[in-house]
Amino acid sequence: MRVVVQRSKEAKVTVEGKVTGSITKGFVVLVGVTHDDQEKDAAFLAEKVANLRVFEDENGKMNLSLLDVAGEILSVSQFTLYGDCRKGRRPNFMEAARPDHANEIYELFNSKLREKGVKVETGVFGAMMDVQLTNDGPVTLIIDSQ
Repeated sequence: MRVVVQRSKEAKVTVEGKVTGSITKGFVVLVGVTHDDQEKDAAFLAEKVANLRVFEDENGKMNLSLLDVAGEILSVSQFTLYGDCRKGRRPNFMEAARPDHANEIYELFNSKLREKGVKVETGVFGAMMDVQLTNDGPVTLIIDSQ
């Protein structure tokens, strides 16, 4: 499992002209799932994301977590995170999980975050989505579960 975490001041996702999720201060998390990902991968990344200390404390140091600042998450499924661009000019998506498995693990990830008390908004799995965000920093991290 792979996530791209972007600290944001605000963000929203729109599908067919309708806003399906929006947040204020927090993270936009792009979520990619590969074939052998399991519940443990979703749990590991939910724990990691919720507790990343990348928000400033009173001294301006990145020392506070999403939980510390009562931040929110906009979670967006993103199979293209497993695009392999090493050969040719067209990405190969063979490492991305099949949609049924990917959706199951994606929903588990979101559920694990909610269990930690995080407000999680989402896009629509498998849909064409427009994602708008105001980066904060910018701070962008890529985290793999394996």
